[in-house]
Amino acid sequence: MLARKRIAVLVEGDFEDSELTEPVKAMKEAGATVVLVGSDAKATFKGKKGTMVKTDAAADEVRADDFDVIIVPGGYAPDKMRLHQGMVNLVRQAHDAGRVIAAVCHGPQLLISADVVRGRRVTSWPSIAVDLRNAGATWVDEPVVRDGNIITSRKPADLPVFNRAIIEALAAEVAAPTR
Repeated sequence: MLARKRIAVLVEGDFEDSELTEPVKAMKEAGATVVLVGSDAKATFKGKKGTMVKTDAAADEVRADDFDVIIVPGGYAPDKMRLHQGMVNLVRQAHDAGRVIAAVCHGPQLLISADVVRGRRVTSWPSIAVDLRNAGATWVDEPVVRDGNIITSRKPADLPVFNRAIIEALAAEVAAPTR
């Protein structure tokens, strides 16, 4: 279904394990190529529950045009990601190019730093709702929200609908390519 689609999953230490592994699995099962992008290339990062992953590339070494979608898992990782300008720039460039950006749980923290939530309807883990509102977003408590090219979700229990929303957004592009 998603053959020839390239997906960047951003990685940093203390990611919420299922919010990285489940989207990776779902995207691969749909036929997409998944690239793990971190602050450093070939670096190993550990999730909050012990999952170990190795990045394929560093954010500074890739371009938003290399990917059809950027996925930002939650946990404590997004707060660390936004300290790396390359990761912030990658999200901003993807947004400016109209690429799909999907963030779950605390993932929207990186979207705040990239200044791409202003005027958007989003969801997240409840503790960052005030941060999203302060950044100009309209926060809602729903399992998944799609506003244009931004898809957000609240928590691990919402991953099935989050993954489905990403696949549907990419499948729509396959049916009617925009580039």
